[in-house]
Amino acid sequence: MLTTTAIVLAAGHGTRMKSAMPKVMHRVCGLPIVHFVVQAALDAGCGEVIVVVGHRREQVEEYLAQTFGGRVRTAVQARQRGTGDAAGVGLAATSDRAERVLVVNGDVPLVRGEDLRAVAHPLDEGQASAGLSLATCKVDDSTGYGRILRRDGKVVAIREHPDLRNDDERSVREINAGIYAGSVALFRAALESLVPDNAQAELYLTDIVAFASRAGETVATVTLGADVLSGVNDREQLVQVERAMHARMLRSFRLAGATIRDGVRLDAGVVIEPDATIEAGAVLRGTTKVERGALVDVGCVLHNVLVEAEAVVRPYTVGTDARIGARAHVGPFAHIRPDSDIGEEAHVGSFVETKKTKMGRGAKANHLAYLGDGVIGDGANIGAGTIFCNYDGVQKHTTTIGPGAFIGSDSQLVAPVTVGAGAYVATGTTVTRDVPPDALSIGRTKQVNKEGYASRIRARFKAEKEGKGRAK
Repeated sequence: MLTTTAIVLAAGHGTRMKSAMPKVMHRVCGLPIVHFVVQAALDAGCGEVIVVVGHRREQVEEYLAQTFGGRVRTAVQARQRGTGDAAGVGLAATSDRAERVLVVNGDVPLVRGEDLRAVAHPLDEGQASAGLSLATCKVDDSTGYGRILRRDGKVVAIREHPDLRNDDERSVREINAGIYAGSVALFRAALESLVPDNAQAELYLTDIVAFASRAGETVATVTLGADVLSGVNDREQLVQVERAMHARMLRSFRLAGATIRDGVRLDAGVVIEPDATIEAGAVLRGTTKVERGALVDVGCVLHNVLVEAEAVVRPYTVGTDARIGARAHVGPFAHIRPDSDIGEEAHVGSFVETKKTKMGRGAKANHLAYLGDGVIGDGANIGAGTIFCNYDGVQKHTTTIGPGAFIGSDSQLVAPVTVGAGAYVATGTTVTRDVPPDALSIGRTKQVNKEGYASRIRARFKAEKEGKGRAK
């Protein structure tokens, strides 16, 4: 099999985005536009991927290095002289092993590995020995796009819209999709021949088609769907492409057996297993995974959260960088902050906030609590209004609750502190020292009852109120 290098053209400024950020770094379903194109090239089996960068290239380079590591390299287009020049920059950076190249624009996030393989396929051994292959698309309105020009059925050129010469050319509905495949030798010769003889005074990559035709090479075309063509040039197109990407993901999960209601939003890194249910208005971001049989209810927002099998996340819960264990119940209106680990069959109820806290199997905190920097043992119960006082103004400290311990309502545990297994902390207690296993801890002011005193208090308050009224 021939060694193929993908060249991704991502150097443009994208002025119509009206942004300081490079166009290809704007996000579609949670990931930069360029991510999808690079991933498609890798999925297509390209041995190396070279991304041609330019405007604010540091942002693009940093992301690619962090995400793809050594599988992807960059080449710098110092001056924006057109797509032909950008392709030449990428070609110069290819390794000596490369036998053919596949060139694709970096602003087409809907392209898939199978699309790129289809474009390269006519070059494979046993095919019609095409010298150059390109993707085309047929549309009702071709305004603004480069037209595929044919003579006797054979492709002879691509003409960009500003350079169209007559009405016949303007009437062509077959347009250029911006994906090309050919041998390194052909691309090198074609790119060296380019001249800026066009309305934009740029080096057009599209002119390699006319070069190949004049050289007697067979130019093959592969028709792709209109969605593959959808590039991003402004914020409106960004939304349109994201809508299409999102619909594609939803369809895939639904056909695989997940129930996903209307109004759900997903990032591209989200995984939803069969028999999971995602209710209306939920937003799943980052690498969130919802396992088989789990329920994410109305209005939840989860970012990088693992929801294990048969867990229930009730309405309007917010979670980030956390785990919700199998058959656990969380919410409604819970806040599961980073590094929280909600164990199997644990319960976290209304207006409970956890942060960097591990809850054991079957542990419960059902109402109105703050549990920060804690370790809560299996079966422990945390009463309403409990606070883990974890921060002393300088450092964070850990509260440890042993298995089966009971923490009464409105208790404050001043960390670092440990409540032993099976211990009982009475309601309203402030715990400042460790509580031994099976001990009862009480730390509150002694109650005093003064019989018959309530009516005297009310009379005094009433007299004071009337006196103030007369004084006015």
